[in-house]
Amino acid sequence: MSYPGCVVSSSVSPARHPYEDLVAHLVRTSGLGPGEAARVVADVLSYFSEPVEEFVRRRHGELKSRGLTNDEIFPRVAAELRGRRVAPPELSLRQLRRIVYG
Repeated sequence: MSYPGCVVSSSVSPARHPYEDLVAHLVRTSGLGPGEAARVVADVLSYFSEPVEEFVRRRHGELKSRGLTNDEIFPRVAAELRGRRVAPPELSLRQLRRIVYG
């Protein structure tokens, strides 16, 4: 299993999870087993490492399928981008449209 964005030094055993303290915290506080907690951490890391273009296209499709119009979608996606863990540069509504439609 890979962990996007994780850097493991050569002094760390390959069997150790790079976020071992977070996995242990989840095990203590959630009732998850170590393997399940490690998968949750990997899923969250993967979610937050999604490239901006993929995020914009995915969210546009999700919101479009709920019946929202582009006039509702693009401001919402722009606001969601600002809330990402590592926020990308702010994109104009026109730039968001170009990501989706080319």
